[in-house]
Amino acid sequence: MRKHSWTGINLASYGDRVTLMPPSELAARLRTGLLSFPVTHFDEQLAFDEPRYRDHLAWQTEFGVAGLFAGGGTGEGFSLTSGEIDAVVRAAVDEVGARVPVVAPATGGTAQAVEQAIAAQRAGAAGLLLLPPYLTEASQEGLIAHVSAVCRATDLGVVVYSRGNAVLEDVTVAALADRHPNLVGLKDGVGDIERMTRTYAKVGERLLYIGGLPTAETFALPLLQLGVSTYSSALYNFVPRFALRFFDAVRAQDRDAVYGMLNDFVIPYLDIRNRARGYAVSIIKAGLNTVGRNGGRVRPPLTDLTPAEQTDLAALVDKVT
Repeated sequence: MRKHSWTGINLASYGDRVTLMPPSELAARLRTGLLSFPVTHFDEQLAFDEPRYRDHLAWQTEFGVAGLFAGGGTGEGFSLTSGEIDAVVRAAVDEVGARVPVVAPATGGTAQAVEQAIAAQRAGAAGLLLLPPYLTEASQEGLIAHVSAVCRATDLGVVVYSRGNAVLEDVTVAALADRHPNLVGLKDGVGDIERMTRTYAKVGERLLYIGGLPTAETFALPLLQLGVSTYSSALYNFVPRFALRFFDAVRAQDRDAVYGMLNDFVIPYLDIRNRARGYAVSIIKAGLNTVGRNGGRVRPPLTDLTPAEQTDLAALVDKVT
């Protein structure tokens, strides 16, 4: 009976692992354009609403996004059980996996992340986003062990998210890239210029660098100069055409267009988002409600926008749609 090293997880119980997309191909596909984290839809009892989620994914693929990250931060992956994450990933792969890479999440502590990585490969995901471990702080050596355990558990290409309690230093990223060929990307959720410069100088094009700060559009142009060639756009959920126009302006380094759109929409949007903790997710579902796509509610401990804030957002969205 085959088991995963120290976690003791029975790999045989997950069946034969099948990689639909080689890690190198995943990295190449994600480099080509804008990335997005679709919301996860819930019904009135806050259970996963698969039909509405599938409808949203089908709509999202109509505009040319380069990759969809199922059950990530905007998808409230932190509030989903492992079973729900598997259901979300399977629905995404079945609905749009033939058209766009679906990247699955691995969350929580190492044993749980390993379990979810194995399940993601079995579900047919194109890759894996390794999110920071829950709650606890860790040394760089501990983070190396954490990322390594997940990379060894799967044949999928892995993107590691450097953020919160799992900020990876340049030497750590370099060591992991050397050890694990299937580590294909670093998603930066910190925005530390010196750290990113050191990392890119040390690792270079061996990895794909993804902007992962909340409302990544705000940082997209300056981070482009540091090797961060693409980013994940939560705005794409409800204003996809605007999000793609913004991305194209960043890629073209059209400063006038970028700052015009920042002033007209992104910065006023940030002002609403910053009114309460957790609104980085809540405002995306509110945006979907505004454009008639029914984003629904967020799960606790997040809270929904107030009616007045929803009205303010609707007035703002009218300017760009």
